Amino acid sequence: MPIAAACPISLTASQRQHLKKAAFGHKTPHQARIRAQVVLHAAWGHSNARIARETGLHLDTVRRWRNRFAQGGLPALADARRSGRPARFTPVEVTETKALACQLPAETGIPLSRWSCPELAAELTARGITGPVSASTVRRWLRQDAIKPWQYQSWIFIRDPAFRAKAKRVLELYVRTFEGVPLGAEEYVVSSDEKTSI
Repeated sequence: MPIAAACPISLTASQRQHLKKAAFGHKTPHQARIRAQVVLHAAWGHSNARIARETGLHLDTVRRWRNRFAQGGLPALADARRSGRPARFTPVEVTETKALACQLPAETGIPLSRWSCPELAAELTARGITGPVSASTVRRWLRQDAIKPWQYQSWIFIRDPAFRAKAKRVLELYVRTFEGVPLGAEEYVVSSDEKTSI
């Protein structure tokens, strides 16, 4: 089977200057340097086999970049656009996540003073806004708009119906009364929850 002849490469002065800068520049990325070297060797009239030997590349790689330059010039040496993996979450889901993060948790019925990314991720899944989502994905979405709900604290709205009665006992002790009777001079109130080192 006959081998197809390598397509000839001719360069303009500006193309040659650009390729030399890319091929021998210290700050040029490795892939761009190799592609520029392939085209320069081809412009000097070298065969694909010789270019492969001199650059240490596979013959198919040399052939690919030579042909791409012949068909599309300098722009063809750049990486082609790739589709990548399709997005798992829609823009609407991302927007609803950001809207939820901007609300106080207590306003939505969640007994928290502030949101964290794991709690937001769990709440998004529980409400059916998104499917299972990781905390790092939520953090990345919020970072896009510099939203940091964990830095803001709000008061929790009281949801316990017996809160008033429970709080009354503690608050009366703070004003030195117990069950409506003032404490005597020799009676003391000790609050252990405020002594963090014990």
